[in-house]
Amino acid sequence: MPKVKFIGHAAFLITHNNYRIVIDPFITGNPKAAMKMEDISVQYILVTHGHGDHLGDAIPIAKRTDATIIAPFELAMYCQRQGAKVHPMHIGGSFKFDFGMVKLTPALHGSAVVGDTIEYTGNPCGFLIEIGGKRIYHPGDTGLFGDMELLGRSKKIDLAMIPIGDNFTMGIDDAAEAVRMLKPAFVIPMHYDTFDIIKADPERFSEKIAGTETKCIILKPGEELEL
Repeated sequence: MPKVKFIGHAAFLITHNNYRIVIDPFITGNPKAAMKMEDISVQYILVTHGHGDHLGDAIPIAKRTDATIIAPFELAMYCQRQGAKVHPMHIGGSFKFDFGMVKLTPALHGSAVVGDTIEYTGNPCGFLIEIGGKRIYHPGDTGLFGDMELLGRSKKIDLAMIPIGDNFTMGIDDAAEAVRMLKPAFVIPMHYDTFDIIKADPERFSEKIAGTETKCIILKPGEELEL
């Protein structure tokens, strides 16, 4: 069965058999990170958008491990220009990889690499990942949107990671509504408490979804869930 480790913020490591996949590997500069960047060895890196707390260390990890970055087209092309191996995709598209299937879903957010200048990197996305007979949904940074109900009506989602930190993403109330639309078997709250501006109480989120068919799993950085 796949195992999902919470690295911190919105970063997760998925392992199944010999496959290792990291999502949004923001390690350097992440005060909550439970792993060191040099300890992450993967075959694939999924990146939802270009902001530094999601693109994070994707490029140096990819170059060190020869991993493939899977990302929306414009962001993938940015990563390729930095020397990374990439597989570009776009919203609504799916592709069968050796570990399983990945489909890109909409996200209501922005996407840019911000430094001395701002380079826009197309649309942000979420990921529906099918691996080891399980379906995992990582929506990236997003506000609540009605098409989550459509996602919940398609194949059963075994696990969703949902942002609850507000300000840049959904807060607790909207995240609870997302759970009611998605109807996952399990939900892990993410994207909270990394910085003061996104402080949130995961126990209050858990209480908000009590009575639904979804079980809330609050993971501390470094903890994992076996599906």
